[in-house]
Amino acid sequence: MPYIRFTLSLRNVEDLLHERGIDVSHETVRYWWNRFGPVFAAEIRRKRVQQLRAFSKWKWHVDEVFVKVNGKRHYLWRAVDHEGEVLEAVVTKRRNKRAALKFLKKLMKRHGQAEEIVTDCLASYRAALRELGVLEKQLTGRWLNNRVENSHLPFRRRERAMQRFRRMRSLQKFASVHSSVYNHFNQERSLSNRDTFKMTRSAALAEWRELGAAYRAAILA
Repeated sequence: MPYIRFTLSLRNVEDLLHERGIDVSHETVRYWWNRFGPVFAAEIRRKRVQQLRAFSKWKWHVDEVFVKVNGKRHYLWRAVDHEGEVLEAVVTKRRNKRAALKFLKKLMKRHGQAEEIVTDCLASYRAALRELGVLEKQLTGRWLNNRVENSHLPFRRRERAMQRFRRMRSLQKFASVHSSVYNHFNQERSLSNRDTFKMTRSAALAEWRELGAAYRAAILA
């Protein structure tokens, strides 16, 4: 959890655990997040999709950013709702209509269809939305997509800490896990008072520990 949630390297996590009396290698930490990260992320995503399915349909903000994978440019497509909840993250090699269509189909399959879809002026969005028959829902504007632009920042900080990615599959895996864990612990503290923030933060941590206890019990069984 510290490795995914905070801007820490594997060796940073190793040092923090050592301070707490836990002697593990940074390679063990790598194994932990590779093994358990997708499991926890899938369970968090399943619960949040059920809880927010209707609520997240009001407005989607969609954008793509370039990410270097082994020195080659790839594109990370991300969608957030009007509250900043990350809905989907997909990595592609191109930024054309086919890639946009793949991303939007996956997004709509999991979350249904939104009332409004805010994008930039990339022609691929328009072509893909026209093929899906929802072109009238597209909105474009100079500052309309600031919500998703700001949501890229936590991932960018993690990308710098990890010193880029070496494989497209690793990028896709980390982006999916990172978005789910970010959603789970993002309490938007600027929008609530201190007491409410502390309560929701404690609830998120307790739910995370329940996930770990349930998975550990399943393994032992």
